Amino acid sequence: MADCSCGEAAAAEGGKRQQFGSRFLKDPARVFHHNAWDNVEWSEEQAAAAERKVQENSAQRVCQEKQEDYELNAHKYWNDFYKIHENGFFKDRHWLFTEFPELAPDQNTCHPSEAPECADSEAAPALTAAVQHTGSVGSFGPGTELPPGVDEAAQQLSLLHIGAHEFPGCSATYRILEVGCGVGNTVFPILQTNNDPGLFVYCCDFASRAVELVQTHPEYDPSRCFAFVHDLCDEGQHYPVPEASLDVIVLIFVLSAIVPDKMQQAVGRLARLLRPGGMMLLRDYGRYDMAQLRFKKGQCLSGNFYVRGDGTRVYFFTQDELDALFTAAGLEKVQNLVDRRLQVNRGKQLMMYRVWIQCKYRKPLLSQPS
Repeated sequence: MADCSCGEAAAAEGGKRQQFGSRFLKDPARVFHHNAWDNVEWSEEQAAAAERKVQENSAQRVCQEKQEDYELNAHKYWNDFYKIHENGFFKDRHWLFTEFPELAPDQNTCHPSEAPECADSEAAPALTAAVQHTGSVGSFGPGTELPPGVDEAAQQLSLLHIGAHEFPGCSATYRILEVGCGVGNTVFPILQTNNDPGLFVYCCDFASRAVELVQTHPEYDPSRCFAFVHDLCDEGQHYPVPEASLDVIVLIFVLSAIVPDKMQQAVGRLARLLRPGGMMLLRDYGRYDMAQLRFKKGQCLSGNFYVRGDGTRVYFFTQDELDALFTAAGLEKVQNLVDRRLQVNRGKQLMMYRVWIQCKYRKPLLSQPS
């Protein structure tokens, strides 16, 4: 899945992007001197106008028949998106390491008591190949078409049965999963920047075309990365790692792409994959972002949930909504803030008000015996 925030990675002076919140517009006359300004305060009039616009564009809802189509065929709409745009639509997110230093080098910590060891088994490579071949991490039944080297015994196993002993990256000491990886605009900057030999990155997307683009990228390295197709709303699909095995889970403009009623279930499943002390990192659309205000009548599915012209969907969050989702999943707040960015087009003298929410939530450490 994807975001539409190509302009947010504006570089600061010196060529290195500063953490947001460091460039303030103190003199309105200088608004077109830079590409973006941070933490721009909205006037009461501007906030009221945004609320009126949302009420206006959400008054007419998409009919139930079309809503069901957008849900049932969501994979088709995202696949079509990537077939059209391939990997040329988004820029690599090099701002990641400023906002989320947990992804940067030298952050990796070995957790020998919590990181499962790989068993010395000949089945592990074959099972990994099976997962890569089928694009699924569910049970391999008798009717499953498997690549050469996977025998009938392997067909009777699933990643749930092999548990903590055999799975891609099982010998890693620091594991990152990105959900909704798109074409790898987060994954590849991580792999390029972080050379820690103990690092392993998992990435998945709803769209098989996106995962195919990741797997065929010249920098895709199966010894350091495992890309797979996954629907984070489908409880019948299993992640290729055991519970309590991940250090970081990354959600960048992905939670907003699923129906609101399924968000809590999805976050809960992901939270169980985190080890104690592990972090969930999120950046997503905030309420009254420019993208929300631009929707026309007839594109609203439900409150603050819309469908774009290409059939993909998007929700616009408040801080409280995200806090409720994460805390209900048993996570503790580390960061939950609004990034109100004023982006400008100096050539056209246009001002664009963006609203994103950035969150970090941690899985509590196991209580120590007294």
